[in-house]
Amino acid sequence: MYRLNYKIISHIMGLLLLCNGGFMLIATGISFIYKDGVTLEIMMASLATMFIGIILMFLTREHQKEINKREGYIVVTFGWIFMSLSGTLPYLFSGAIPSFTNAFFETMSGYTTTGASILNEIEIIPKGVLFWRSLTHWIGGMGIIVLAIAILPLLGIGGMQLFAAEAPGPSADKLHPRITDTAKRLWLIYFGYTVAETILLKLAGMNFFDAINHALSTLSTGGFSTKNASVAYWNDQPMIQYIIILFMFLAGMNFVLSYFGFKGKVQKIIKDEEFKFYALSVIIFTAIATLVIYSKADMSISSIDHPMVWGEAESAFRHALFQVLAVITTTGFVSADFTMWTSFLTVFFFGIMFLGGSAGSTSGGIKVVRHLITIKNGILEFKRTLHPRAVLPVRYNRRSVSKEIVFNILAFFILYMLAFIIGSVVLGALGLDFETAIGGAASSLGNVGPAFGKLSPVNNFDVLPAFGKWWCSFLMLIGRLELFTVLILLTPFFWRNR
Repeated sequence: MYRLNYKIISHIMGLLLLCNGGFMLIATGISFIYKDGVTLEIMMASLATMFIGIILMFLTREHQKEINKREGYIVVTFGWIFMSLSGTLPYLFSGAIPSFTNAFFETMSGYTTTGASILNEIEIIPKGVLFWRSLTHWIGGMGIIVLAIAILPLLGIGGMQLFAAEAPGPSADKLHPRITDTAKRLWLIYFGYTVAETILLKLAGMNFFDAINHALSTLSTGGFSTKNASVAYWNDQPMIQYIIILFMFLAGMNFVLSYFGFKGKVQKIIKDEEFKFYALSVIIFTAIATLVIYSKADMSISSIDHPMVWGEAESAFRHALFQVLAVITTTGFVSADFTMWTSFLTVFFFGIMFLGGSAGSTSGGIKVVRHLITIKNGILEFKRTLHPRAVLPVRYNRRSVSKEIVFNILAFFILYMLAFIIGSVVLGALGLDFETAIGGAASSLGNVGPAFGKLSPVNNFDVLPAFGKWWCSFLMLIGRLELFTVLILLTPFFWRNR
């Protein structure tokens, strides 16, 4: 009879809380530097979180280090929940978000890199709290569990179970035979990109605080900004937006390809089918959006609180490219209110919400590789109809894809659409109109951020009732952890001791 190893689960929860409290100390330092008046409150939140983590680790210090698949699913799901619960403390202690429901929504949105917010006046929030808000993105971007494996490899030989359960996409590509070394390499690239973007944004005209916050949000494909107008605040500084565009594209790529690029193996990037599909999608969708915007050059289209007249080709191209990448990579930054760009583009952006970035990236959504394999399998079904006896395997990157992976992807699509439909119905039952309900469900499940209707880029999720915020938080969680990891915990057979 198999019994869950609750001690290792509790021990890892303590480890994650200890890490979370450590990150809060960084926010404490930022608060102290900028003298925003909440340094003590953030420090208290940090100490409380670390104290609970240390107690949990101490009480479960005698544990078996081996972790199996079932423990892996529990650790990843409850790890995100525990981190989000403790992550509310800087908001609550500082008074920046006094409501627990709102604080939990903001924190879950941060860790899942959704970027949906309930804050109406971002610029009056203390800088230490704003930095913590962006930092939750960065922690959640590459994955809380991957972070824990990279820094403190205390999980013995079972670390791969956590990595596989948390890492985004249908498969977790390994760069190195040892999982801890894989995690460290991914985090090194992630950290390097963040530093590079911070420096470039500072050189382009942002102050240091804004630069580091936007770098944290960009590489995690999160979307929290330090300005009420998001990146539209810098509409008169195109270079800033082009820098963010570049790093949004890199964050939406498989980080394994970035590793190959740094190793000089450029051919591996060029030949990768998912990368080609991802890049081609960005090019085609940007061309469509640019043409529509440019053809409406006589229209004055408000870009949040910086009105512009779209008359120049460069401006149309830049904003089209920015918003296409922001939605595809699920970053969620806003340079303009795309829901005002004609009805066609509103439906267009709603559609590409379901694309997602590459597997192995920090993006949310369905992921490009799943679309690619589904399309290939669909084309082969026509051939199988004509040639029922032929053996026609789905091929990806010149390799045959097993039927198990194809079935898993098809099952994922069905579950994703069911989750979207149920999510929309629940929001509709709360009194939201059709456009707001389907937009909120699609945005939360895909970890996109801005949506439609009352949740458009010029509004936020504060308009939702309390239950709606908890429901969207649940959708964010299952979307970030790729459905199966969370939903399997809701099945009765998972908890049977056999």
